[in-house]
Amino acid sequence: MIRTVDDGLSYLVKVTDASLLDDYLNSAVDLARQYAATTALCGILVTRHAHDTYTVAVSEAVPFGETRERLDF
Repeated sequence: MIRTVDDGLSYLVKVTDASLLDDYLNSAVDLARQYAATTALCGILVTRHAHDTYTVAVSEAVPFGETRERLDF
């Protein structure tokens, strides 16, 4: 499942089947990248909250054109 959290700025990715994780994360990153490209000021931050839950967000803390990952558990 990919759910929009903040009007195109943030997406919640939650999976019940590990084989879908890469596809869901890639889709969420693509959606966030589309928004980030309109501003050319932000990058993408992927945060792992649990083995099955991630947030993909447009972030001013990440330079434009970059995607960074972090753990939050």
